[in-house]
Amino acid sequence: MSPRLAASGAVAGFLAVALGAFGAHALRNRLSPGDLAIFETGVRYQMYHALAILLLAAIGARWASPWLDRAGWLFLVGIVIFSGSLYTLVLTGTRAWGAVTPFGGVAFLAGWLAAAWGIIQQIPGGSGR
Repeated sequence: MSPRLAASGAVAGFLAVALGAFGAHALRNRLSPGDLAIFETGVRYQMYHALAILLLAAIGARWASPWLDRAGWLFLVGIVIFSGSLYTLVLTGTRAWGAVTPFGGVAFLAGWLAAAWGIIQQIPGGSGR
């Protein structure tokens, strides 16, 4: 896996913690409970996928597969689109950003399939090799 992608996962994790703290402290009294829950969903999915990128980096050190790299990039794209659209929706009040969120979800789903395929390829006979 690309060291840049692994570093991006670490940065995404850092930003998830920072945004989570921002939401818990600076936004708690400024947002409705519903909007705060939306913001927290963005933070949670960002952290899950930041950790997944780092896990892929560790797995990729043992099992090199272009599919694991693709999975990591799809997770990063998902973070930007899914979590980013939720943050933007809440912070700007522009509900139209909710229409963008599912595209990030599709990137997450595609990333998980790519990760599964990259791992299956390592199983003797699992990839048709």
